[in-house]
Amino acid sequence: MAAVAVVVTACSAAPTTVSGQDASLAASDSEMVSEAAAKASCEANFLGRLTRRDKLAQLLTVGVTGFDDALAVVRAQHVGGIFIGGWTDHGLLAKASLDQVKSAANVPLLVSIDEEGGRVSRVADLIGPVPSARTVARTMPADSAYKNALKRGKDLAALGITVNFAPVVDVSDQADGEVIGDRSYSGDPQVATTYADAYVRGMEEAGVRPVIKHFPGHGHGSGDSHRAGVVTTPPLADLQQVDLVPFRKLVDDNVGVMVGHLTVPGLTTDGIPASVSPAVMDLLRKGDGYGARPFNGVIFTDDLLGMAAISDRMDLPSAVVAALEAGADVALWISTAEVTQVLDRLEEAMTSGRYPESQVDASVLRVARFKHATTC
Repeated sequence: MAAVAVVVTACSAAPTTVSGQDASLAASDSEMVSEAAAKASCEANFLGRLTRRDKLAQLLTVGVTGFDDALAVVRAQHVGGIFIGGWTDHGLLAKASLDQVKSAANVPLLVSIDEEGGRVSRVADLIGPVPSARTVARTMPADSAYKNALKRGKDLAALGITVNFAPVVDVSDQADGEVIGDRSYSGDPQVATTYADAYVRGMEEAGVRPVIKHFPGHGHGSGDSHRAGVVTTPPLADLQQVDLVPFRKLVDDNVGVMVGHLTVPGLTTDGIPASVSPAVMDLLRKGDGYGARPFNGVIFTDDLLGMAAISDRMDLPSAVVAALEAGADVALWISTAEVTQVLDRLEEAMTSGRYPESQVDASVLRVARFKHATTC
């Protein structure tokens, strides 16, 4: 016989019996409500510590030249992240120097790099060279690739790096020296997925957040988005069969996604690059439009300053505003130039209602969770 509980209500003339199963469900519902309330309270407390301008600054990651540049922009502007490029003085990565920069941040700092291996390696002089993605896929099994990525991730973490804009998951059979070329694991989407997954797992286990790129797929683009004013991919229907396959399998809230400056027939409109396209952000967020799970992780732009596919269309503040309004969480560019002007323009967009505070708050929380600044 099922156990029963007796509940007396104010309006009833007699006790009402509730089965043990119903009581258990009610208790479970109550716990869920309590958890939701605690989460909302945690989020409100975190956001309440930040001014509106500080919230916006959390959505910016900027390239720095060295210690002085990094310290100044973090201390004065409270940017959420810095980027270590090939031009950055490696003295910044000395523990005492980077710790001083991190201590100037009002929210834990995102310290990023694009350490892909091969010809895209920013700290090979500090931690040694590693082969390109294509060489890795051609010369070793996936388990060895995972172990190599784990070692690389630990070396990056030891330098204070927290986010790596890698791996490239673009599917490409271009010649090695082309824009994607040997940065791609393979022209076979299944091979590219297998090896990119090994890399992602290695980085995650090492404590470095990986960011897969370049959504929705640069591997069959018409040119180099660094140099060409327009880079067009195959139509969306074609991307579904090849270029989107690795993203479909690898998208996960714990992994960041970088969106490229790509024009996609059947998806983007009026020549608007993917990096500033609401349709592209919506495709990535919802997932169902390309057979993936919904994505509530962090969406990064590709560099908004030094790449012709975006810089030929709009100035930096306009590009940042357009990208974040479209649904990106973090705007990335390769210098500390124009941070004040960017923040001014973003505040104007919020005031006008074009960039709602609810959208800003959602992005701030995604970024904070990504860099372990909150557990909400």
